[in-house]
Amino acid sequence: MSALSAVRVRPRSAFALFAASVVGVIGFGWPLLDSRLAGTSTTAAHADDAPWLFIALLALLLAVVLAEVSENGIDAKTVAVLGVLAGCGAALRPLSGGATGFSFVFFLLIPAGRVFGRNFGFVLGAITLLASALLTGQVGPWLPFEMLGCAWTGFGAGCLPRAGGRRELAVLAAYGAVSGLLYGLILNLSFWPFARYLPAQIAFVPGGSIGDNLIRWVRFDLTTSLGFDIPRALGNAVLVLALGGPVLAALRRVARRAAFDAPVELAPLP
Repeated sequence: MSALSAVRVRPRSAFALFAASVVGVIGFGWPLLDSRLAGTSTTAAHADDAPWLFIALLALLLAVVLAEVSENGIDAKTVAVLGVLAGCGAALRPLSGGATGFSFVFFLLIPAGRVFGRNFGFVLGAITLLASALLTGQVGPWLPFEMLGCAWTGFGAGCLPRAGGRRELAVLAAYGAVSGLLYGLILNLSFWPFARYLPAQIAFVPGGSIGDNLIRWVRFDLTTSLGFDIPRALGNAVLVLALGGPVLAALRRVARRAAFDAPVELAPLP
């Protein structure tokens, strides 16, 4: 079954999503172009850019929603479903494994992106992390990067090919595993250039070539981050295989009853 796309891909929202992704890529990738990072800590490095990235991301998320409202692609029902799922994801995050890397957030985010569509998944991922950070007091320079990582994960779930039954669960489980690994790889880029006292083989080289630093980034991930990424990837796959069927069925039941695709008709007053 294909995604029902509660928040459809429309021209204005597509442009806002593209702009948000471009801002995110710049936010993650600017250290590779900056030669003034020697001796800079993560907190100091992001003290100036993280707030601006956060503001830009929130503005672009709001632009996605407003674009859908203006084109009649989103209504109160969609906003209600988005709020409920974001609240559930935020409540599940503190129950996750923490230092192990495992997180319940992806277990709900991936099926929701699959059922409701890529735009919905993008917005849900970002809002879930924002709500979770406010709930647990984990607001810091890392927050906009985590929001973007989850937003891209939700977006990708909505882009998966059509499948049904067990094949669909297998596709979602495989995506959960791959996205769990990629999430860690991408998030590493938000702090790895500023990490001190790393061995020369995996340390960021200020002023070095982009190709050389990209190789060092991958080495850093393989040697230090897989202990967190593998539990996240396996957890995503196992949860989707074990509980994904009932969750997908429940979300599709919500989508059918909400009738997101039903046209709005205004009847004349008697």
